[in-house]
Amino acid sequence: MSETGLGAVAAERVVFIDDEADVCRANRQSLELDGFTVETFGAAGPALTAILAEPPGLVITDVRLPDLDGVALFARLRAIDPELPVILITGHGDIRMAVGAMRDGAYDFLAKPYPAEALLTSARRALERRRLVLENRQLRARLEAALEEDPAFLGVSPEIVRLRRLVREVAQADVDVLVFGETGSGKEVVASALHRWGRRAKRNFVAMNCGALPDSVVESELFGHEAGAFTGALKRRVGRIEHAQGGTLFLDEIESMPLGLQVKILRVLQERSVEPLGSNETLPVDMRVVAATKVDLGQAAAQGTFRDDLYHRLNVITIAIPPLRDRREDVILLFHEFLRRAASRFDRAVPEITPSVLDHLRRHDWPGNVRELGHFAERYALGLSQRDLSTPEPTVTGTLAEQVDRFERGLIREELIMAGGDVRLAAESLGTPRKTLYDKIARHGLTPTDYR
Repeated sequence: MSETGLGAVAAERVVFIDDEADVCRANRQSLELDGFTVETFGAAGPALTAILAEPPGLVITDVRLPDLDGVALFARLRAIDPELPVILITGHGDIRMAVGAMRDGAYDFLAKPYPAEALLTSARRALERRRLVLENRQLRARLEAALEEDPAFLGVSPEIVRLRRLVREVAQADVDVLVFGETGSGKEVVASALHRWGRRAKRNFVAMNCGALPDSVVESELFGHEAGAFTGALKRRVGRIEHAQGGTLFLDEIESMPLGLQVKILRVLQERSVEPLGSNETLPVDMRVVAATKVDLGQAAAQGTFRDDLYHRLNVITIAIPPLRDRREDVILLFHEFLRRAASRFDRAVPEITPSVLDHLRRHDWPGNVRELGHFAERYALGLSQRDLSTPEPTVTGTLAEQVDRFERGLIREELIMAGGDVRLAAESLGTPRKTLYDKIARHGLTPTDYR
């Protein structure tokens, strides 16, 4: 017996229990014609023995049985596997008992006489739920194994396994690294792992987003400054480069670094020294540099938007992160973990993952990659995405221009939902300039913050 309950389960197998042979025969025929594998029993004892030996996907039992009544059998099964669906068949006098059993977790009850279609409909739904339960159990087992192996690189796809192995190997080499990956793919996770798994793990990991700071302060942030170096510099400031002494300097979105600053970074990389603003002395630095980009720096260098010499200096070892759409077997696994974390953070129960959400997880291309998936899990944990996925826009008729306008509004709205209200991410997904998207959002009367 496994810790998850009834061990290996035949998800389409149905056990039907009734002490009337004609009832067993008729219901077995109906279920088999609908594609189910059915095993019938006239008493609870033999049925329980068979269930424990070869667990089914569904148990359908009459309440009145000669040895152990159906409600007591349900209680026994629930103690073994609380998620095994059980449908009770009742006479008129047993309905109150069956309702009580449903409060305790029974899947459904059918009052005699019932039409065959009612039995089949309930059985189909119960087995669909059972399939979801079993899939979730398998995912939890895979997730636990993945977490035990490495919590930073969750996944079982060949792509993530190769990435994990490559990062471990490169971490030991202690060389500068260029990390390439789409928005939200986990470039900082890779950079952090290179630091943690290398010989510099006990020193500082210093991260800087080159596109997040104004040009007027980015140089001071990187190189530091002496007191009086410029107006407002009242005391000496240690820059990010000097702070990374002995550790790792992570330069994210390096493609956004101004060309003038790229010359100075190139000199730092070549000479391994830094000269703070307002100082005539150079300070030696021993650090590993990990730069990250979401664009092809070789192409950017050819176009003149990135220095060719800095590109070749950085491009000693390049680690490319596969987009989430190329490792789809990891999507549901990651979603389960993100959903668990989000529910814990929001102090909520982990919600059940519905078939429509599973379908969305499988079909969506996730242009925002792991970050987008994480945001979706957070919204789902809060109960927001269930509504967004299940409530379509009302159908509108009108001229071609009106219908095109409505389609555009719906498409933008859907991308804002998927991006959690992040216009930058939605613009990248739609392949449109951010300003253009802002104009369209305003014209359609949409508010990005409504989708956060």
